[in-house]
Amino acid sequence: MGNTILKAALLAASSLVVTSPLAAEAHTETAVSAVPGVDKPPMSARDLITMPRLGGPTVTPDGRYAVYSVTNTDPEDFKRTPTHYVLDLQTPGADPVAFELGLRGFSLAFGPDSFLYFISYESTDEESEERARVWRVALEADGNVTGPMPVADIPGTDIAGFKLAPNGSAIALWGEVDRECTQFGCAEEGEGLGTGRLYEGDGGFYRHWDRWIEPGTLNRVFVFGLEGGQTVGDGVAVDGGMGIGNTPTMPFGGGEDIAWAPDGSGLYFVAREANSSEPLSTDLDIYWSDLSGSAPVSLTAANEAYDASPVPSPDGLYLAYVAMERPGYEADRLVIHVRDLATGEIRALTQDTDLSFGGLSWSADSSTIFATATHVLDTPAFSIDAQTGEVTELNLMAGNEAHIGNLTPIAGERLLFTRDSIGVPSELFLASDMGTARPLTDAATSRMGEMATTVTTRFSFAGANGDTVWGQITRLEGQEGSIPAILYIHGGPQGSFRDGWSSRWNPRVLASQGYAVISVDFHGSAGYGQEFMDSINRDWGGKPLEDLQLGLAAALELDPQIDGERACAMGASYGGYMVNWIAGNWPDRFDCLVQHDGLFDMRSFYYSTEELWFPRWDFGGSYSEASETYERWNPVNHVDNWRTPMLVIAGEQDFRVPYTQGLQSFTALQERDIPSQLLVFPDENHWVLGAENSLQWHNTVFAWLDRWLKSEGDEGSAAE
Repeated sequence: MGNTILKAALLAASSLVVTSPLAAEAHTETAVSAVPGVDKPPMSARDLITMPRLGGPTVTPDGRYAVYSVTNTDPEDFKRTPTHYVLDLQTPGADPVAFELGLRGFSLAFGPDSFLYFISYESTDEESEERARVWRVALEADGNVTGPMPVADIPGTDIAGFKLAPNGSAIALWGEVDRECTQFGCAEEGEGLGTGRLYEGDGGFYRHWDRWIEPGTLNRVFVFGLEGGQTVGDGVAVDGGMGIGNTPTMPFGGGEDIAWAPDGSGLYFVAREANSSEPLSTDLDIYWSDLSGSAPVSLTAANEAYDASPVPSPDGLYLAYVAMERPGYEADRLVIHVRDLATGEIRALTQDTDLSFGGLSWSADSSTIFATATHVLDTPAFSIDAQTGEVTELNLMAGNEAHIGNLTPIAGERLLFTRDSIGVPSELFLASDMGTARPLTDAATSRMGEMATTVTTRFSFAGANGDTVWGQITRLEGQEGSIPAILYIHGGPQGSFRDGWSSRWNPRVLASQGYAVISVDFHGSAGYGQEFMDSINRDWGGKPLEDLQLGLAAALELDPQIDGERACAMGASYGGYMVNWIAGNWPDRFDCLVQHDGLFDMRSFYYSTEELWFPRWDFGGSYSEASETYERWNPVNHVDNWRTPMLVIAGEQDFRVPYTQGLQSFTALQERDIPSQLLVFPDENHWVLGAENSLQWHNTVFAWLDRWLKSEGDEGSAAE
């Protein structure tokens, strides 16, 4: 089934995506220069940063109303403020109604009682200490709110998240709690001598992603009873007081790691054991707690690889989840599994479909599982028969599916979801009878229409080993004259520059500066089958570089308006690694390079990163076990070939690719008198998330590209 789907998608040689020219508010950025042939003002970095951001929806139990939030960023002080809306889903054309919670809230979710629950650090009592509490309000269709009313307040402890029992009898709360604490929050011990943190060698992670681990502290889940809308009792630790590991998992886990049984009798949760093997292991397991306080039962102990995203069927008979097969491999195929909760039998439901699924949800009658999966350059939705495993792609959009997420099946054979693309940020859509969906929101689409339109062309070519490889070209529609080229290299490396919106690496805003943005999903990319993804293993600088070389040539042949003699390459993470690799192995091709959080020296990277399972899989072992492979693909070994001007960017809070990798590459550039710049963010991690920092990032990158691609006769031109 999966092979049929993939082969069908490869039949199309190319297609176009054009952004919608709708009415919008005034364009706020004036720094972007006019582009020949383009009448409307091009999108600026400020436009990207201040673009309204729509969040995922929550729906009333009867499926009648949806609530969602839109975060707006002030263009002057860059303060981000959410606005909440309620929308009638049964009335086509209904206007969303804004409402206020009475407190600045987040993590909004309807309960089975139709109250709207949320978390806030604020309180109705001005004398109260600032901490995260759970609140609820009674919300009416006209936006009228009664409340807020307190639900859960744990002295001395911030509540990081919650999930309500389907029968309304209890609530699961989670937050950072000492692993030996029997309650949700224990009294802190007195301050010790000095500021140092002492870590034991068998304690697992000592730092992860962008934070130092507080010794002995984990994300833990406790369940409290609810009476009259408020928590009662001391709470029951679902880990049985064992402190198994982080739930939600770190660093990106959330509510998807926790699921109630439909009858409220217990809780499923995901954890990886926090011990000496933690940095080496992808072995997440799904546990079941009967809420008695006894030790939970691991339902997936037989699989030493990844198991996650538990979703019980509404009838309570089955548990769906995703699982990988190979221990230690974080990019293995995610296969949907179904466990019969009565017999314990487990079926690998999508084993014969070469797609990697996520975002699971059940139909109301428990017959169908809905999910999404990256497929070539799109992320469409699929329905999976829960008994046979038959997979059907849902064509929910009139054009390309682009990136679909937040799938929410609701009463009346309807499917609520978000959709975004390279051209337009996320909006909310509703499909009836699984047919073509209608848009429900206009959070950003109209505003985008005021700006110059971009067009994205999909193309395919014969890459390394003659395999079909896909890419995209994004450029301004109607631009006249020759257009400088940007080779846009994605990270992962098992990722994709798919057709989707990004608030960070955004092809549309870069193309709006007058460039043709060329991305290539090289060997190792997601969405083309597991064999294609696996092919980058122990070959980081081999087939991917060949694909990039062939892909750039194919793009230039496809669009003769692109000027291949004026070209720069840029990438982050693995894309930054590839920029460093290109600097030494394709040194005369580009006028400039932009390297963000890129790996420079594989030996020092191995001994300073945190998730060691990643390099161990991709390079065949630890550095001492597979040093020959690490050194074969080590950019530092080719540094004497470097001659291309490079902008280096790093975040000091990046523990995945520590910022010292960037310092090393900048030192190499300085030693060789290669024109270079170093941009370091003291308060950013592997990503640049702060609004002002993002604007600085974009302004710096755009100025660097302009210096080498738009000022040929200038002092800093590549002609020198």
